[in-house]
Amino acid sequence: MMQGARTIMDNCVSLKAGETILIVTDMVQENIAKVLAAAAVERGAEVVVSTMKPRQRAGEEPPKLIAESMKFADVVLIPVSYSVTHTFAVKEAAENGARLLVLTDFTEDMLISGGIEADFRAIKPVCKGVADAFAKGSKVHVTSPGGTDLWLDITGRRGNALYCVVELGEFSTIPTVEANSSPVEGSANGRIVADASVPYLGIGVLNEPIVVDVKDGFITDIRGGRQAEVLKKDLASHNDPNCYNIAELGVGLNPKCRLCGIMLEDEGVIPTAHIGIGTSITLGGTVKAPTHYDLLMWNPKIEVDGRVLVDGDKIYL
Repeated sequence: MMQGARTIMDNCVSLKAGETILIVTDMVQENIAKVLAAAAVERGAEVVVSTMKPRQRAGEEPPKLIAESMKFADVVLIPVSYSVTHTFAVKEAAENGARLLVLTDFTEDMLISGGIEADFRAIKPVCKGVADAFAKGSKVHVTSPGGTDLWLDITGRRGNALYCVVELGEFSTIPTVEANSSPVEGSANGRIVADASVPYLGIGVLNEPIVVDVKDGFITDIRGGRQAEVLKKDLASHNDPNCYNIAELGVGLNPKCRLCGIMLEDEGVIPTAHIGIGTSITLGGTVKAPTHYDLLMWNPKIEVDGRVLVDGDKIYL
């Protein structure tokens, strides 16, 4: 585990002696936090570990006390049970200059093998290339052998390159490597067929596809088997229409990631793409919802302004 923790300190956040590093964790992930703290101490950093009770859902804000502390750290690592990636706390800490790395639902094994073994800096050019193509693009068409047929408008939206290496004022997840963009609100139309994974709510690797209809930027129908019902019931329970917002198009780009039902491992798998639903504020959108979930599909074909950018495991830059 220390080998993975040292990779994070040296390659991902470039921790320096004398810097302040805040490790935000919860009572479930304290063992991961302890290993990260030990690696930070090795590097002569000022280490603070803040432990909160687990959040009740992905996208729930951390306590205000922790959110304020995040603004004053040089580096923030977030090993937690439920994702706080898409929160104002992360957004504001980045705006204040922190280097943030999110380790949601991390297991001890994920510090040892899998996506953590990738050469993140070597993957960077491809990841940034896909993100740049999104930033320069307008009309996006996403299809898949499973039945996805979705149109998006990303005009004026930034492309986000998350390759597990962060500089001043940046955040990334780990070990997923992905390029993503947030579509213009109200622009998404068509159908999403998730046939790989929905790594939230205990759903994980899919036994049968989840079919989602989309009109004018919002989900209008969800159908499938038992796993589809879990997603459908959870979204309805929040009684907030923003939970149905089409928030993100992301492409998995980490050759070491493997599909296992854990969010930050699954989303980096090649060849998958994911459609994020709910909150979009950390990705360049304007929507804040109680949740942010990702629906993963196999072998996507992504065309930007009529030009093929992604076709299964092939990237055309």
